[in-house]
Amino acid sequence: MNEKNETPIIEFSDVTKRFGVLTVLDNFNFSVAKGEKVTLIGPSGSGKSTVLRILMTLEPFQEGRLTLDGISYHEPGGRGRFQASERHLRQIRNHVGMVFQSFNLFPHMTVLRNVIEAPVRVLGMQREEAEVRGIDLLQMVGLADKKDHYPAQLSGGQQQRVAIARALAMRPRVLLFDEPTSALDPQLVGEVLSVIRGLAHEHDLTMLLVTHEMRFAREMSDRVCFFDKGRICEQGAPDEIFGQPKNERTREFLSSVLG
Repeated sequence: MNEKNETPIIEFSDVTKRFGVLTVLDNFNFSVAKGEKVTLIGPSGSGKSTVLRILMTLEPFQEGRLTLDGISYHEPGGRGRFQASERHLRQIRNHVGMVFQSFNLFPHMTVLRNVIEAPVRVLGMQREEAEVRGIDLLQMVGLADKKDHYPAQLSGGQQQRVAIARALAMRPRVLLFDEPTSALDPQLVGEVLSVIRGLAHEHDLTMLLVTHEMRFAREMSDRVCFFDKGRICEQGAPDEIFGQPKNERTREFLSSVLG
């Protein structure tokens, strides 16, 4: 685990999430320290992506408590399926960025405008300032020369790198990656992983990553958590989880995916 700061920026306390009669997270407890890089691994349907979607306020939960840097996801007396006002949810979303499997870029906007649209509209940033920062972020992901292109003119790997720059443009405290390479052709995976690797090594962002790229997870994580049936069965330093897993389910899963 990252030793720089032990204060949890994310804290799930007895969170239960159900889809109808299906319980996806069952009294789930999980915390992440500021600046920590945590990878969630496990079989499909085990609850990994649900954790990210709850953090991004894309899915409500039924029981328990969740805080982000001390901000509760529920307001006292809150109403609606999230038990919170839209204003309160926006406050949370301003601190969280998410990179999805699909790139979700606006096809009618240039690369640069895709990156700066949310900072201008949501954060109220001046367009000139947003453009300078947007070009810096595109430079960071190796795409400054594509700023005037449209998404259809880019490869899948390039589009995902733009999506990463767009997420960073909101200056999030926490950055979430939900299988960011799963929609890419194999030859394009490396360029996206390289950008994520650079972010992990060079920036003090808190990062949660759901991925099936096990070797990458071992390389870039402070901590790896193995999920199964809505619970964390085992967690620890990457060398412990990949080198000497204690849980039988962890061993079975890693044997199946690593061959």
